[in-house]
Amino acid sequence: MGHSTEPKPWLPFNDRHDAGRRLALKLHHLRAQQQHAGVARPVVLGLSRGGVPIAAEVAASLDLPLGVLVARKLGVPGSEEVAFGAVATYGGFTHLSHLPFVMDHLRRDGYTIAELDAVEAGERAELARQQTLFGNGRQPLISGRTVLLCDDGLATGATMRTAVSLMREAGAGAIHVCLPAGPAGACRELEAVCDALTCLQPWPAMHAVSEAYLLFDQVSDAQVLAAIDKYPRP
Repeated sequence: MGHSTEPKPWLPFNDRHDAGRRLALKLHHLRAQQQHAGVARPVVLGLSRGGVPIAAEVAASLDLPLGVLVARKLGVPGSEEVAFGAVATYGGFTHLSHLPFVMDHLRRDGYTIAELDAVEAGERAELARQQTLFGNGRQPLISGRTVLLCDDGLATGATMRTAVSLMREAGAGAIHVCLPAGPAGACRELEAVCDALTCLQPWPAMHAVSEAYLLFDQVSDAQVLAAIDKYPRP
């Protein structure tokens, strides 16, 4: 999806690390809260892979444990930037969701169940690969704890909503969605399903998450592993 030519009402982040550091400053009040006796420390989870550098900066600044929540968008064949659902996994729990209104449009446009099932099968295979690589023995327990869910931005919000549902099923005590940027409408929808939401730059409209960054390279497996290897296994 191309970049908008409209004037930007925000200052772009240098890269994901810059965005994560700025987000951590906004969340710094949580550092004081975690010091209360008898209160379990929050956990910071980055949605793979782009959310992990964000989460790593937040976890380092707040001195909190870090983990990876593996999530995959289900993209429309031929228009992969458009989501018709998402699938996510963490700690033995997996959640799949579809967007009913998008599914209705796809059926009317002639997409077959077989085509959409093939997309889902491919993303589930990648989900399993990443879970094996990033998850085994590395995912902090989240039952009863506050979870800070971090990503590098929102498009439709489908993947983050799926991650929130997954955390509910896994028993998180409270879910705080943490974002550098995203469309204001999608943020409002997320606020209805999570316990708290922090978005540094809610946009009136958006065309691509990359517009919020000067440098927006794809995050590699090696970069994710380097981030989480700095933390002891839970």
